[in-house]
Amino acid sequence: MDVDDPMGEGKLTNIDETQTFGEIHVSEFKDNRQIRIAAHSHVVGLGLEPNGEAVDMKGGLVGQKSAREACGIIVDLIKQKKMSGRAVLLAGPPGSGKTAIAMAIAQELGDKTPFYPIVASEVYSSEVKKTEMLMEGIRKAISLQIKDTITYYEGEVTEITPVEDTNAGNAYGKTYKHINLTLRSVSNWKKLQIDGELYDSLLKQHVEVGDVIFLDNTNGIVKRKGKSDAYRSAHDIEQDTYVPLPTGTVDKTMEEVKYVTLHSLDQANSEPRGSREGGLSGFLQRALKPKKTEITERLRSEVNKIVNQYIESGRAVLYPGVLFIDEVHMLDMECFTFLHRALESSHSPVVVFATNRGLSKMRGSDEVVPFGLPPDIIDRLLIIPTRSYPKADIKRIVAIRAKAEGVELDAEALNKLAEIGFSSSLRYTIQLITPCKLLAGVSEGGTITAKVIEEVQDLFMDAKTSASKLTVKETDISVSKV
Repeated sequence: MDVDDPMGEGKLTNIDETQTFGEIHVSEFKDNRQIRIAAHSHVVGLGLEPNGEAVDMKGGLVGQKSAREACGIIVDLIKQKKMSGRAVLLAGPPGSGKTAIAMAIAQELGDKTPFYPIVASEVYSSEVKKTEMLMEGIRKAISLQIKDTITYYEGEVTEITPVEDTNAGNAYGKTYKHINLTLRSVSNWKKLQIDGELYDSLLKQHVEVGDVIFLDNTNGIVKRKGKSDAYRSAHDIEQDTYVPLPTGTVDKTMEEVKYVTLHSLDQANSEPRGSREGGLSGFLQRALKPKKTEITERLRSEVNKIVNQYIESGRAVLYPGVLFIDEVHMLDMECFTFLHRALESSHSPVVVFATNRGLSKMRGSDEVVPFGLPPDIIDRLLIIPTRSYPKADIKRIVAIRAKAEGVELDAEALNKLAEIGFSSSLRYTIQLITPCKLLAGVSEGGTITAKVIEEVQDLFMDAKTSASKLTVKETDISVSKV
């Protein structure tokens, strides 16, 4: 597969040294976990001391000290690159903080570490193969930090001369071969040729002689900074921004750090687009407009080769993230066989499984096995147990969630929510907070009271109460039929 980059649009050419540059947009990995109030927005880490001991109510986590301390060791193994070929299994009852602990692991690994959660049932799709869904998740959980040298020009415009293309017929107006652009700084001046794409950007920003501009020829960015100080008048009545003449030379370079996932590179390179050009910029350019196409194993191998070249040359660093697979007992033998092989790959993230099953049947089989997983997968796992929260911990978790959502609770309401969480489930209690906030804003001045909680409970039942009422109704119906 040809992995060189297509000739980009918006090229800028230096007359002294003819070079063409493509327009690049890299899909950076961004940590969006703290942008909105989600189920685990309050989790910022494992809450461990430097000696590895878990601190209660630190990092957004409450309780589960032994599980957090074990995950701290896992984080150290990952940072020391000693987790290859192994995975982690979080096993415990529902609502015991398995997902929160997995997200805390990702937080401990750093802001640029991708965290990609999936539920095992997602792999059973009519559009995509099961193994393809798993591989896509694995590649989304690995980010690549690439250092790229950016060349840009900064100076005062002293000439803008469009060169018309007389051979190109256009009924809608003139077409230009290129535009001669001359820039000057304190130290020197330079004459450049730019194509029509960048010229359109100059026209939209009303760039004219005397303006100071910034030209990023690697990314195809043009920005007008203002009018040069040399044109400032003592009686100027215009509301324009005046900037000093740039120091140094017109042409400058800087180092830019980009983060992109391996899946983004797979998608971007899944279809050839026109002519090709080599280099780091070329390799990343097809991340501009990824298309939904089938990604073959051969293509991924070619991408891996190029990634390895950049890593070996010191221009890139691979950051294995966290692939979190919840309800892992729902996967079948085909999926487990694929994961068994994927864990041995050099490009493998940290895979964290979670399940609330003990001894159960493996999907597609009558065999009863621990956690519903095949023995060869269990041999590769470091198993971390989580336990149900006591009432005191539930109370503290509710208080943290209320603070994260900006909710005011009085003491009686906090105690009542803790009792509800202990008798029903923690998830149900957390889900009650927002409806209670809305109702309290209407009737109680914004503070949630025990009375508000009781009213919301009448509107939204928990699973146990709902099931018991349905059972009673079914019994009444059967009796009436008799």
